[in-house]
Amino acid sequence: MKKKISRVLAFILAGIILSGVAFSTPLNASSLRQAQSEEDTMTYAVYQGRLLDNTTHEKISYASIFVQGQNVSSISNSQGEFVIKIEKNSDAKNLVISHLGYKNLVVSLNEMKHRMNTLYMEPISVALNQVYVRPGPVDQIIQKVIENEDKNYSLEANQMTGFYRESIQKRSSYVSLAEAVVNIYKAPYKGLSEDQVRVVIGRMGNNVKRMDTLLFKLQGGPNTALLLDIIKNPYVLLNPDMIYKYNFSLENEVKIDNNLFYVIAFSPISKVGIPQYFGKYYVEVGSYALAYAEFRLDLNNPEEAAELFIQKKPAGVKVTPTYADYIVKYKEQNGKWYFNYAKGEASFKVKWKKKLFSSHYTTTFEMAVTDRFDKDVVKFKPRDRFRPNEIFTESMEAFQNKDYWGKYNIIQPNESIESAISKFKRILKREGK
Repeated sequence: MKKKISRVLAFILAGIILSGVAFSTPLNASSLRQAQSEEDTMTYAVYQGRLLDNTTHEKISYASIFVQGQNVSSISNSQGEFVIKIEKNSDAKNLVISHLGYKNLVVSLNEMKHRMNTLYMEPISVALNQVYVRPGPVDQIIQKVIENEDKNYSLEANQMTGFYRESIQKRSSYVSLAEAVVNIYKAPYKGLSEDQVRVVIGRMGNNVKRMDTLLFKLQGGPNTALLLDIIKNPYVLLNPDMIYKYNFSLENEVKIDNNLFYVIAFSPISKVGIPQYFGKYYVEVGSYALAYAEFRLDLNNPEEAAELFIQKKPAGVKVTPTYADYIVKYKEQNGKWYFNYAKGEASFKVKWKKKLFSSHYTTTFEMAVTDRFDKDVVKFKPRDRFRPNEIFTESMEAFQNKDYWGKYNIIQPNESIESAISKFKRILKREGK
């Protein structure tokens, strides 16, 4: 049971000691511009911008950006920045931007610049009051989410294109950073067929520096992101047994466009045994579709939690998780909800038996679906699949491509990533490493 839980909702990490570790060069604005080939810019219109709250001017992270009437989409990063590519000969007219707690924003492409767009979204919230009919016991809502899965989620296989990125950070320095465009065979939500991933193109940096450290490796790559689809993989967080293991409370109702969503908080009843989760579900009123979930691993027992994460580690090292956060988002289209985005981030304290001070590592992965179709969908050949036991960063050499991303949509890199890596490079240069 522990292995199944760790495979679904925790990073599986392998730690080994090396005399040095490869360091990836920054994914910055200049490298993005170099990535856009002449053919790319001639064929595709590229729009970049950022999203802000129109009242507080705070950044809006992980908003969905999609082309109205099409399956082309992107997502904003943690700084609210986004980039999206659209074929110039398409009939695209508008971008639609959505985020829980905000009105949908529709923007005409004719009014968009290709760079430096600042778009403001209007928050909207509906307080619980007598206008809206309160449900019965909140756990009944969760029960209805489970009962209505066949109605709300696709029973047909889908082909998706996604953008995947993962990073490993030691304190404020990035030890590893890699990203790729992937094809996804998204299996039907009913049945035993599993999701599959095929890497199309990817990259890591070429400027290798060396430093003494413990090397963390993330196992599974984009497969791990797909396992956060808790509708498809309900083993821990969305199965009938959950109702008996968690407390639920209705925190609020939020309104998006003309649709209402219950905001349901959950926390484990018992903190004894296998670590569980606490977080929030956003469930559409009426259809009982789960649209968004955010949750965190309960680390009340860090030793027990560490067993979920660590595949193997060297002798003399104690690894303690300090937090593990997850996000999964779904996108509604024609009455069905589709997997759209997933992110996981976990932090660890690493203590050597004979060393005075500890080291801190943060591991992150995220995947955004940028295109989808449901015609002529076929499974990938076994030799083309990215396997769950593969190390993503060790596989990138085979997928390097001089034309880089070409037509594919990506997640805009965070400015904080750029500055952190640039700072780290200056330190290495100063120390002569």
